[in-house]
Amino acid sequence: MSAPGLPSSIRENPLLSQWLDFGEPGVAKIFSAKVELGQGIITAIAQIAAEELGLPMRQILVISGDTRQCPDEGYTAGSMSIEIGGSSVRIACAEARLTILERATSILGVDQSRLTTDGGRILVDGTPTQLDYWRIAPQVDWKRPITGTLAYGRAGPGTYIGKNVDRIDLPGKVTGAAFIHDFELPGMLHGRVLRPPSQGARLESLDRSRAERLPGVAAIWRSGDFVGVCCEREYQAVQTLEVLRRGARWNEGESNFPIFRNWIECLTSLRSIDSESEVGERVVDAPDLRWVSATYSKPPLAHASMAPSCAVAQLAHDRLTVWTHSQGVFPLRGALARALAMDESRIDVIHAQGAGVYGHQGADDVAMDAALLARQVAPRPVRVQWMRDDELEWSPLGSPMVVKLSGGMTADGKIMDWSTEIWSGPYGRRPGRGAVNLLAAAHMDPAIPFPDAYEMLGGFAGSARNSEPAYHLPHRETILHSIPGLPFRTSSLRSLGGYANVFATESFMDELARTVAADPVEFRLRHLSDPRARRVIETVAQMSGWKVRPDVGIGRGMGIGFARYKNTAAYVAIIANVEVAECVRVSKVYCAVDSGLVINPDGLLNQIEGGIIQSISWTLKEEVRVADNSVGTRSWREYPILRFDEVPELEVELIEAPEYAPLGVGEAAHGPTAAAVANSVTQALDFRIRDLPITRERIISATVRTS
Repeated sequence: MSAPGLPSSIRENPLLSQWLDFGEPGVAKIFSAKVELGQGIITAIAQIAAEELGLPMRQILVISGDTRQCPDEGYTAGSMSIEIGGSSVRIACAEARLTILERATSILGVDQSRLTTDGGRILVDGTPTQLDYWRIAPQVDWKRPITGTLAYGRAGPGTYIGKNVDRIDLPGKVTGAAFIHDFELPGMLHGRVLRPPSQGARLESLDRSRAERLPGVAAIWRSGDFVGVCCEREYQAVQTLEVLRRGARWNEGESNFPIFRNWIECLTSLRSIDSESEVGERVVDAPDLRWVSATYSKPPLAHASMAPSCAVAQLAHDRLTVWTHSQGVFPLRGALARALAMDESRIDVIHAQGAGVYGHQGADDVAMDAALLARQVAPRPVRVQWMRDDELEWSPLGSPMVVKLSGGMTADGKIMDWSTEIWSGPYGRRPGRGAVNLLAAAHMDPAIPFPDAYEMLGGFAGSARNSEPAYHLPHRETILHSIPGLPFRTSSLRSLGGYANVFATESFMDELARTVAADPVEFRLRHLSDPRARRVIETVAQMSGWKVRPDVGIGRGMGIGFARYKNTAAYVAIIANVEVAECVRVSKVYCAVDSGLVINPDGLLNQIEGGIIQSISWTLKEEVRVADNSVGTRSWREYPILRFDEVPELEVELIEAPEYAPLGVGEAAHGPTAAAVANSVTQALDFRIRDLPITRERIISATVRTS
């Protein structure tokens, strides 16, 4: 039996054979459902396996995201790839090596203490024998469950762990062979899908006569409101799509979305399903508490991947194969099986890398598009790539959010009471066995509509992520207003509600500090007892020269933000320097990170720096505009993102903490960065912008109101 304290990935996939294989001489195959999204996870997993097996990296082959071979680990999400997936590989590899050595002991008739390994060879007292991993492997019962009794997971740096290793995924990307967009199969057709003009539109009629006469058209297929085309060449598919668009007649109905001036007005007026929690006892014997309240908001955000979603599918010999850049090949397989009324055992889903993904964007939806069209032209494979307007309009969005905070402080600046009230659409709407949640399935006939979704405190509530501050608060109350009725789809986007909640919490901490004329760094430290939290704040303050601060109100500012992502992952503290003139420009960012044992420092830095840059873009620029049941943001012109010449100087310090287990970093920088920028802008302007993004227009509007 597996030990109960094992990671969930091993508890659900308990056999050694599910994690590694020595069937190919000289190679250790490692299986993982955690997939490469540009974060370097395959390299890190290879480092972990090489370390535990005592093999050079060149002998490690990581096979990931393949339902035919890999264990089912759900999604690559939640900043848990190293924390859960990597730890699982480490446990399995350590136990596999021990199992092989135990068998070698029996074969050689020597005490195990005399055995060592070198590149997979078995040595006795340092002398090679005729045995190695691959000769012994056939004599081992790989169907045995992993016990988890071997010490693992917290060993310090070694031959590979804690070292910078060349990324395994980069050579293919440089040569153009890694991305799903470059994937090609013999006889492959190219597909496109005609999308409705707005979220609730219904297709009343379709004149396909002209489109069917165009060169290269292999199939045009309609089911309900879903229309797809397959052509011999991609440009032919694009041309045919435009002809079909002109021949389509849609009934868009009436808008059911209220007219509003801002997201606070909108979200707080919509029907919600509420839940609440309370920690500690309310302070009733402190009549002199000073109360402060503030409300913050963020708009809907797009994934804004640099390349539109893409997938390839083929139905041959009664078996469907789908190549996809989805974050969850097993959940996608389950959703496809339900939507297509197929047995899961007849569907293979294989991961291929995309150009960046930050949660539930269009990768799963385009896989369904490709599967539907592949059934019409079987056995020929079909490649479907979304257009840019498809990506921005039809991918799920990160929900708009409103966060209202209230705090009660003593005269000497000690927080005694804290309340958080959140309004948000749901974040947890990924496809899976439980709910299909695929765009084409909702449009075809018979439709499989998106189910109503809402979140509850105490369960998985992505909108409440990081709503519990890491600070010591005698009494804390949280109310979540989960709104199932938004007219556009919302789902997982990097950090989920953590971005808005940390932005609000850390902005509010500065507002509270200002109320009692306290230094923002000192104010945070007085409410923190966790030494690791204190250390990242003290470190970043020292890095930035915090006490040497620019004057208030002269167009320059310096601000801080801190959080431990999910209160379980990495600790991150950010200090940002900003200049405010024609617009807000972040000139430099300092960052201190404690993520426990670091597997690959370069990979971790890439994650943190990428998160900082993305968060600055969200905080200063990004906003999806919605009106009349339609997402009106359909191009880069309407949805600007941070440009290369706007990227600030970054200084990141990784705090050494190898005595602690690895902690997730992929989403840890977003909230603290937003708060640091907002607090810097407040210092530069001497008034606060509480509604994101902090654009030139919002600053001008706020200036008029405060003048």
